[in-house]
Amino acid sequence: MSVFNQSRKRVIQFIMLGTVLVIVARLFFLQVVETKYSKLADANAHLRKVIYPSRGIVYDRHGRAVMRNEALYDLMVTPINVKNIDTAYMCEILEIEKKEFLRRIQVARNREGPRRPSVFASLLSPDMYGKLQESMYLFQPGFELVQRPVRSYPYGVGANFLGYISEITPGMLGDTSGKYSGYQQGDYIGMTGLERTYEDILMGQRGIQYLVKDNLNRPQGSLEGGIFDTAAVAGKNLRLALDIDLQVLGEKMMAGKIGSIVAIDPQTGGILTMVSGPTFDPNLLSGSYRAKNLGILFTDTVKPMLNRAIQSAYPPGSTFKPITGLIALDEGVITPSFGFPCHGGYGLCGRFSRCTHSNPGHAANMRTALANSCNSYFMHIYRLSVDNKKWGGTKNGQAKWVEYLKAMGLGRRIGVDIPSEAPGVVPDTARMNRVYRGVWNSCSEMYVGMGQGQLILTPMQLANAMCIIANRGWYYIPHFVESIDSDNSDKLKKYKEKHSVAHISNDAFQSVVDGMHDVVTSGTARKAQIEGIEVCGKTGTAENNAVVAGKLVKLKDHSLFVGFAPKDNPKIAIAVVVENAGFGSTYAVPIASILMEKYLTDTISAKRKPVLEQMLAANTFSQEIKNKSKLDSLNSVNYAGAEGAVIMRKILGH
Repeated sequence: MSVFNQSRKRVIQFIMLGTVLVIVARLFFLQVVETKYSKLADANAHLRKVIYPSRGIVYDRHGRAVMRNEALYDLMVTPINVKNIDTAYMCEILEIEKKEFLRRIQVARNREGPRRPSVFASLLSPDMYGKLQESMYLFQPGFELVQRPVRSYPYGVGANFLGYISEITPGMLGDTSGKYSGYQQGDYIGMTGLERTYEDILMGQRGIQYLVKDNLNRPQGSLEGGIFDTAAVAGKNLRLALDIDLQVLGEKMMAGKIGSIVAIDPQTGGILTMVSGPTFDPNLLSGSYRAKNLGILFTDTVKPMLNRAIQSAYPPGSTFKPITGLIALDEGVITPSFGFPCHGGYGLCGRFSRCTHSNPGHAANMRTALANSCNSYFMHIYRLSVDNKKWGGTKNGQAKWVEYLKAMGLGRRIGVDIPSEAPGVVPDTARMNRVYRGVWNSCSEMYVGMGQGQLILTPMQLANAMCIIANRGWYYIPHFVESIDSDNSDKLKKYKEKHSVAHISNDAFQSVVDGMHDVVTSGTARKAQIEGIEVCGKTGTAENNAVVAGKLVKLKDHSLFVGFAPKDNPKIAIAVVVENAGFGSTYAVPIASILMEKYLTDTISAKRKPVLEQMLAANTFSQEIKNKSKLDSLNSVNYAGAEGAVIMRKILGH
């Protein structure tokens, strides 16, 4: 062989060796270093199945489950395995057309790919589930049923604060803040109420199960005996201050009325009941008809999704007078014996504002003025407070007056443990300057002394103010959750901290408390009396004006009542607002009194049963509202709130 041929042979050998080395290196990289293709191979051989945990259960103060879980099923599809099935029969069971069937298959293919399971039909009704379960052999291996825990509400109440859960939205998943990084498509999340506030507590932890698939993509059992599986961890349970008996009774009495009720335990800040009327059965937002029902509720004319207890603000009317008196007493501009010569109105501001009383002596002192609810008296002492010379001018006095209100949780969010709380409005100097273009004095807003004018408060704020007066100067932030099972975090710490209201003296509080007791024993709230219990309270009839077609129109007044009981060592503080219902004594007083009696005595006396029956039957809706609203027909559907009916039968003695 020539030298030239030997050289050519070496070159060919080196080329072949180099090629082999490149192939070996590439194989090593693909099989050892790069994990992408290994994962794809595993995906073809293994099925990753998500096990959804049970959400935490919510109990009332007596350990009764007010929100629990029931099992429903999702129908899952793996698009590549959908072959030779009876499409027409499945469409018949699911009550959809073939066009919709094909659309859902395409959506599943786009969302998770052709080889991964995706939700085809969520939260099947029991009837659909039963039919599918009987016929699943006709739809395999492309379809499977996966259990999903969903919420149920045995008492059928509390919708506005318990909240609801729903599948996480694409918008949430696309949130770049990382807030929803632990979620994936198909997960459910708390959208409103306690479900939202305590989502991280209630949600639990998903489990994962790995199954081996055969060459036809059919599950054959656990991978390696389940050593790679992780168990689902149930969410933690919440223990509420809520009294479910009060909640059921309150919602029944507010049926056919617009307004709200808030009752709080003054000694703990625990919310005993929160009613927003009109409301709806929370079971409407659980299960396969959730989306349809939600659409109806969101668009209904009576706004049942609005939690009026924390989201609606009203002129407090005469229920604000105890606060006006308290500030004036603490500032020292009056004493408990201070009287005002009211002769049917107030005329010291250049215009005559009528009072509801003209008899001599009805405002002879603080207690009498509260008992008779004298408008003139409280307008005047408001003016004395903001014109107090020690503040160096009315604007400074107004700022100091608002400082008192803010310390009592008025005109700001108190911090209740459900979302969307409104702050209300108080006439601070910025607002006064804006409304009156910088030129104003104590006469400009004298009506706030009697709870009107530039002042609107939420029922929650009014109830909390009653806690402050009942406790003679302190409160806890109102809250639902008293404890969380097996939880060592500080999530509830802020609700255990006592808040004192500035420096207001005990003598000032006692004068107001005595006056509120007189309101019930001999004043405008005599209907609030409970045999054997000293009740303190204040009625309110708040003017209700609205702008209609560019004109200010006077509507029917709101009916209000605030109070607490017993007078000493109080156990319950309450605020009731019934919109467009007239005098406070007409509806708000009896509703509040019945709830206080039920809570304090665990019964309703026989002589009060007719009053209860009257409140249950009363309907303040206008005919126009009745005609437009779909709420009654929606609530008449037979859902799972049967326990609420049991409570009412017991209360009524049926």
